Order: sequence, then C-alpha cells, then structure tokens
Amino acid sequence: MMRDRNVPVGAMACALVLVLSCAVTPAVAQNGAVDGQWRAYAADLGATKYSPLDQIDAGNVDQLQIAWTRPTVDQSILDVVPNLGYNNANRSTPLMVDGIVYAPNAVGLVEAWDPATGETIWVQQPFEEGPAGFRGAGHRGIAFWTDGTQRRIIAHRGEWLYALDPATGEPYRDFGDNGRVDLKTGLAEGARYRWGGAPTVVRDTIVMGQSMGDTFFTKEDIRGDVRAFDVRTGELKWVFHTIPQAGEYGTHTWGDRSWEYSGHAPVWSLFAADEELGYVYMPTSSATNDMYGGHRPGDNLFSQSIVCVDVETGERVWHYQLVHHGLWDYDIPAAPILADLTVDGRDIEAVIQITKQAFAFAFDRVTGEPIWPIEERPVPQSNTPGEVTSPTQPFPTKPPAFDRQGATVENLIDFTPELREEALEIVERYTIGPMFTPPSVRGAGPNDNQGTIQLPGSQGGADIQGAAFDPETNYLYIPSITSPFVADILEGNPDRTNLAYIKGTRQWIGGPRGLPLFKPPYGRVTAFDMNTGEEVWMVPNGYGPTDHPAIAHLNLGRLGSPGRPGPLLTKTLLFLGEGSDVGIQAGGRVMDGMPLNIVTNYGEPWFRAYDKATGDVVWEMELEAGQTGVPMTYLHEGRQYVVVPIGGREVPGQWVALSLP
Repeated sequence: MMRDRNVPVGAMACALVLVLSCAVTPAVAQNGAVDGQWRAYAADLGATKYSPLDQIDAGNVDQLQIAWTRPTVDQSILDVVPNLGYNNANRSTPLMVDGIVYAPNAVGLVEAWDPATGETIWVQQPFEEGPAGFRGAGHRGIAFWTDGTQRRIIAHRGEWLYALDPATGEPYRDFGDNGRVDLKTGLAEGARYRWGGAPTVVRDTIVMGQSMGDTFFTKEDIRGDVRAFDVRTGELKWVFHTIPQAGEYGTHTWGDRSWEYSGHAPVWSLFAADEELGYVYMPTSSATNDMYGGHRPGDNLFSQSIVCVDVETGERVWHYQLVHHGLWDYDIPAAPILADLTVDGRDIEAVIQITKQAFAFAFDRVTGEPIWPIEERPVPQSNTPGEVTSPTQPFPTKPPAFDRQGATVENLIDFTPELREEALEIVERYTIGPMFTPPSVRGAGPNDNQGTIQLPGSQGGADIQGAAFDPETNYLYIPSITSPFVADILEGNPDRTNLAYIKGTRQWIGGPRGLPLFKPPYGRVTAFDMNTGEEVWMVPNGYGPTDHPAIAHLNLGRLGSPGRPGPLLTKTLLFLGEGSDVGIQAGGRVMDGMPLNIVTNYGEPWFRAYDKATGDVVWEMELEAGQTGVPMTYLHEGRQYVVVPIGGREVPGQWVALSLP
C-alpha cells in the first residue's frame, strides 16, 4: 500500500483512546433491526439489511401469500391531480416505527400507513398550492430520529429538507425556514440539488449526499460536497469538500492545481455510520471527466474513495482510495457495511465496502487500516494523448473477487466451440484486456477500434443495491452482475468543449446470436465468511437465457439474470428478487438483435428465499412486476411481514406485503 495515498489523520495517536472507549460501550449500529421494527433505510446505521425475525423460515416460507398491496401514490393525491404523471420505478424502502409504516411516494411526499392493512394514516402535504405542488420524483427513503422525547421523520423532496411529526405528517415549523431547509445551502453559486438516496441521521446530525449528471463538456464543474444539518434546527453544521480545496489535505493529488476547477465526486449512493464512535462513512464517486482525466493529473482524492469523517465537525478521520485517477466509472456505489469481526483471534470493529470492480474491501473502521493486505498491482496504461493513468490500482488479497473481472478471451462465452468463435469475431473491433484496461478512442470507420470492452461495466459487479450482513454468523451476502459495456472516448470539439476527449456512446454490448458475450452467471449471489475472508458459496440468481435455442439442448441449469435487486436477510433466509425492466438506461446503442434483458440489467419478476447457510432456493413467487427497491421486514401484532417494492414498464409501482396465512 502506498501510504501517501491513504493516510489516517492522527490515526495512531487516537486509535488507543477510541478502542478503549468502544470497549466499554456496546456497538449498536451494526446489529440489524431490533424489536421487530425497521427504523433505518437498511435496517440500521451500519447498513446490514438484517433482521433477526424468524417466524417465516424454510419450513413455512412456501405458504407466504400477499397480505396487502399499496400504490406508490395515495388516492387522495390523485383526487386532487387526476392526471398526475410519475415513474413506475418504486425504489423506496419503507420504515416501520412504533406501529406505523412510512415511505416516500412516487412524487417524493411521505406517506404513513397501517402495517397490517396498508391503509393510509396520513399523507404529507406540499408547501406549494395547487396541482403543481404534487409534481415531483421519488427516491430511496427517509430517516427516523428520536432523542427519547422528540420524534421526527427526516425527508427530502427536490431541493428541500423536511422534519415531520410522525403522528400527523405536519412539518415542525421551527426547522429551517418555517418547516423546511433549502438544500442548495452550502453549495457553490448556481448549483442545483437532487439526490435519489436516503438521509442518514447520526446523533443530532443529518448527513446528505447528492446526485449529479455524468455528461461532461467542460473540465470545470461544481463539486459534489457532503453536507450536514442540525436535526432540530436545520442549520448547516459542516461541509466536506469531496475535492479538497486550498489548505486541505489531498490537494497534492491534483496536478496542475486541478482541484481548483474540477467538480463532481459526490456521494450519490448511501452512507453508513457508527453512532458510538460518531463516525460517518462516505463512498464517493468520480470527478469530471469520468472517462478522460488528462486535465486532472494525479490520483485525485477524494474521488472513488471511502472517507471516514467526524459527524460533529465533518473533519476527515481517515480515507482509502479504491480507484486512483478514475477512468472507468467505478464510482463507489453502495453504503459501507459495519461489522464486528473476529479475525485470527482478534476482535475488529470493521467496515466493509463493496465495489463495481467486484471487490469487498475490509478495514478497521476506527483507524482505516486494512484487515487483510491490499496490494497495489500494475495495471494497463492509456495510450490516449494527454492521459496519464495510475501505474497501479488497489487489489484486496481477501476476500476474493465476487464476480467476473476482465474482458479477456478466457472469459468469453464458450457453451459451444461455434459460440466461442463468434464471440472472438465480435471482439476483434474492440480493445480488450484485464480489469482497468483504460478507455480507448473510437475510430470513425466501421472497421476502426470501437472502444474498450470493460468488465465489470459501469453497472458493476456490485451497485447501489448493496449487500447484506449477518451479525450473528459474520457472513456477508453480495448480489452482483456480469454486465460489460464499451468504454469509448471521442476527440472533443473545441467549439463545444474544452475537454481534449469526451465519452462516446458507451454502448451495451452483447454476444453471438443474442446471447451474452461473456460466461455466466449473469446474476449471482456470493456468501463470504468475513472472519476468514473466504467464500462460503456462490449461486446464480435467476434462470437467465437457458431456453435460448442455441443452448437449450445443453440443459445448463440456472444462468442468472443481470438485474439489480437489493437483498433482505433474516434469521435463516436471504430474500432476493431479480430486478425490474422499469427505468432501463441503455446508455446508447445496443448491438443488433440483442435482447434488452441480457445487457441492460434486469431480470424476471421472481422473488425468492434462499437458505442463507447453503444458497439453496427454498421458495420462489412470481410477482406482478420485478423488484425495484430493497425489501424490508417487521413484526406487527404477532405477525411477520416482508414488504417488497416493485414496478415495471407496464406495471405501476407499488409495495407488496407478504405474510403467512
């Protein structure tokens, strides 16, 4: 490891004090949901997506039936705006707190309902008068906060942050400006704000990320800074510059003072936090431009890093950059996961970060030291004029990669010799190579180089659906996909851009006869024992193209579907769908004759339960549409429910609650 790339601030000086303080304080952020409730987006602040509920188990899961369904926009809103338009992609995971379920709807307003019936209790009303006030977009979730006396639902909608009374949905008027905070506060002048994530509340602090478009035409852009607000007043508490500014640590990693004008690098996914330590763990994304970096020489901190900050001050405690000088759109896409491990006889308070590269990096969450060695290995270098790639990239020695890496000949589809030959013909016009082969310039002619085939592609490996962790067994469960794409760049037109190169079509690429280009599984689940860093099992998730006429006679079994479903873990079961066909972003051209579901990351509307010890499928149900968000579970009046967000291109978004008869 290159120590100048990943330097904790005073880590050795403060580690002993922190460890001693933690030794007498029980860790609560990573133990999963408690008391049969679901009080955080991912069950807890540690993003485990785990509940110890066991009423539904392998012996009775086949009796699950639909208890209720609920649309993503309440009828009371449609009565006001009958022609209201909204997206079918229901990515919202509800909370269940003290006998009420809460979630943001498809236009970003919070709704509350009865856990047993799905019947409405209240609906948040917009500040704006008339139909225009109801127009908006949904997002992934909300947060709940209490100090034992006060209780608040923390929600954002568009450019505003709200604190709501959980009993009524009414805003607290002492929060911000008469009940809401302008989320442009603390951003650069002229900045817009949007985010599809969920707020994280740690102690008395609300931490917010942001989403930013990734189409770049200038090397100058607005930073994706992380900001924190007081949960009682809404006042801005601190701003963390994801691209360091004058006098801050990290500017030395931006050559030619490029930190002055470079932008982006937001946390567009989700945070994790340790309330006892008072630490927030931030997974950052790429800086401008995400596929050409000739104008920003150096490693470019804190892009594509995990960064630990003090929740009270926003000061960096430690960081580790997982991609140096990023060119592959390998944003850190999912919430870090907190875990208390026992490794070689040592008890370690850990944080685990999964990546699009199909790695699970594990660190001591107090000091930032890797639990197992991380090696800086040589990687292919760019031949694009003006580009200076990092000579090495970090590779963890444990756990092993959880998905296929490298657009190499050995990874090409080989069900039959004929299919392998056809795959070889397809890749002749492209640059191929091991992971971290840089993007390449696409030629103008049909026989010229068409760009670099990248595997994993920009969708992963892993992505925002994240992973689940069992704090009782210390097993980590990671859904992932094998999904390549073409990383091509074009010379910039000086009349339109000051970038020497801009990204091209970024096409999804398929293989011979409408099959995938690479070997299966195309969607999978991998289980790791995080005490040892070893794989326990891996199974395909979904059937995939098993009935394709070119391979149906081979009886290959499940090949996996390349969807992006989020996992839910209970005492004995792992629940997982296959993803959805709603919100597909093909990202440009798709090869002729290529079925969309092979390359654009969705599966069939199956929802399954796996035996989490073995990976065996113990139950599956075909729902009306595919899973679009992370499932959750709770216990209400003695009955366990599993709630699944679903939606499809032709099926309106909804929440489906499953329970035993």
